Amino acid sequence: MIKFDKLTKYYGNFCAVDNISFEVKKGEILGFLGPNGAGKTTTYRILTGYLQATSGTIKVKDYDIHENQLEVKKLIGYLPESAPVYQDMLVYDYLNYIADIRGVPEDKKVSHIKSLADLCSLNEVMHKAVNELSKGYRQRVGIAHALMGDPEILVLDEPTVGLDPNQIVETRDIIKRIGKEKTIIFSTHILSEAVATCDRVVIINNGKLAADYTMDELQELLKDKSIEDLFRKITKGNH
Repeated sequence: MIKFDKLTKYYGNFCAVDNISFEVKKGEILGFLGPNGAGKTTTYRILTGYLQATSGTIKVKDYDIHENQLEVKKLIGYLPESAPVYQDMLVYDYLNYIADIRGVPEDKKVSHIKSLADLCSLNEVMHKAVNELSKGYRQRVGIAHALMGDPEILVLDEPTVGLDPNQIVETRDIIKRIGKEKTIIFSTHILSEAVATCDRVVIINNGKLAADYTMDELQELLKDKSIEDLFRKITKGNH
C-alpha cells in the first residue's frame, strides 16, 4: 500500500530522516514510533506532500510521491499533532465546509457527515462551537476532517498527546474502528500506546530506522522486560 524507499531529508547539514525503508500493508494499523525529534513528523510531511525529500521516495499504491502528488493526496487523510480546525465554527458547519472543499457530492454530503459523526462519536456536540469543546472532542473533529471524502489511508500525528486517560481510551477505540476499513499510520513516542492500538510498530531514532516488529514479535520481547526498558534499549541502538 505504502512503500518508503531510502527516504532521506536534510535541513542544511542536519539529517532529519536518514535513508529509511519500510512498507505499510493495506488494512494495517502501523505504529510509527520514536522519541521527540526522531524524524516522525518530517517523514509525515514528506508523505503528505508538505515537504520534498532530499533523496529517496515514497510510493502510495502505484503513485510516486514526486511524480503524482495530487493523486497521492487524494488517497490520504492527514491529522497533524494539533487539529487545525476553525475554533469559531459549529462542528456541523465546519464539517460541511470541509465536505465542500473535499468535493463530496451535494446529494451525499449530509449522509457522509452523519456517518463520520457516528464513527467519531460526535453526535452530541454537532451543534456546539469548536472552541467550546474539550481537547478530546477537538481531536475527534480533526479525525472526522481527515476522513472527509473517504480516503483510503489515514495519517495521524500524535493523536492522543495531551489527552486525559479517558479521552485516550476513547480516541484509541475510534482508531481501531476506523482501522477495520482503512490503512492507518499512527505516530506516537509512547510504546505502550502503540501496543494497545496497532498491528505492527516501526521505530525511528535520530532519523534512522531502529526496529520493525509485528505485535507477536513485540509481545515475545516484552516477556523479558518492561515496555519502557525495551523502548529505551531500542532507541539507544542496542536492539
